[in-house]
Amino acid sequence: MEQKLFLELRPLYVTSKERPNEIRIRIRMRDLIDPDILRHAVDTTMQRYPYFCVELQKRDNQYIFAENHRPVVVTHSLHGVALNSEDSNYHMIAFCWQDNWIILDVFHGMTDGTGAYEIVRTLLYYYCSERYDVRLKEDGIRLVGDEIPKEEWIDPVANRTDLPTPRRNEEMSDALNLIASAGLEEDHRRTVYSIAISESEFMKFNLDNDGSPGTMVSLLLSRAIAKLFPDANDIIRITLCVNQRKALHAPAAHQSLVGGIMLEYKDKMRDWPLDQQATAYRGMVLAQNQEENVLMGVASIKGINGLILSKENDQERLGVTSYISALAARVMTATVSYVGKANYHEAEQYIRDFRAWTSSATDGLTVEISAVNGRFTLDFLQTFSSPVFVNAFLKELEENGIVYDLQDVNELELPNIKLPWTE
Repeated sequence: MEQKLFLELRPLYVTSKERPNEIRIRIRMRDLIDPDILRHAVDTTMQRYPYFCVELQKRDNQYIFAENHRPVVVTHSLHGVALNSEDSNYHMIAFCWQDNWIILDVFHGMTDGTGAYEIVRTLLYYYCSERYDVRLKEDGIRLVGDEIPKEEWIDPVANRTDLPTPRRNEEMSDALNLIASAGLEEDHRRTVYSIAISESEFMKFNLDNDGSPGTMVSLLLSRAIAKLFPDANDIIRITLCVNQRKALHAPAAHQSLVGGIMLEYKDKMRDWPLDQQATAYRGMVLAQNQEENVLMGVASIKGINGLILSKENDQERLGVTSYISALAARVMTATVSYVGKANYHEAEQYIRDFRAWTSSATDGLTVEISAVNGRFTLDFLQTFSSPVFVNAFLKELEENGIVYDLQDVNELELPNIKLPWTE
């Protein structure tokens, strides 16, 4: 079954060798990986997700995903293979492993964190069942033999004709630019800092201060940035990612359905106590997460993809997406993303570490929050190596009595995506 690209268009045109637009899920298991069992688990898993077993093709100046019956690649390395290339059998998804790590790489335009979590949930079920010779519970896991509902396949946006018209707001003011403010223009070493926090302790802290994981991390990051640049004129504006499926009434959709809530750290808030600040941030989330407001964001995304589709060639489309990305970068200070509790069920007992990596957003700093096996992992994904913002954030944790573990610092390595217009 062919799928015409629509929601995938902007993510495709913003990807580059320097900023491959993909999701990389890194899972460190309790024991060394059995490659034969992993190969079997991947093959079984991909039978359940035929809409991810596709090849990018161009027909009549439009891109489609065509069925790809070649095996999804599993390699023995931590580097992975370039997606949409001969090395990946022209898939937009691939797996790799080394020692006790399993890694999933998938094009972010094809799915988002919610969709990637579904793949991982299925993979871990099959891998752990065979690796440890156990019968795991099947509840809440998509498995081979399920009837795949059309709601998983169909793009819930492309053919919608009832979306609300986005409000014509005044032009959003520029946000504080972290790279310029910290003088990091020459620092181009992509880096990820990974921080672990007890899930139960952090949730108690949130409960005590009227917060939630995404809003609290956004607030603590805002406070840290404000203390670094107390005299900055531009506003600190954090983009908190939001899952659009609920507003679209499409809970099973596999596409990348991510919008953004803007959290502004207003000057008048800076002297407030933490719990009052958290209440203000949650109020912003509640207001912007109302169905009508989320659908206005969907309508904007639909309009952008429609504009891209109207252009005659790749170069014109690249020009549109470059312009829009530059506008977006001006109004964001940093991005925070939290998919929600991973809920890998009984397989979690076999997981030691879990990381969610993507290319950092155009603002230069993205914090990916994962909740797996009793702890939150905060991955600070940076287009630069300086620890200035991580250190400021850790100081906020310390001052609020939150115990953390800075687990490691890595190069933010993401495999390339081979693009048709660069061949």
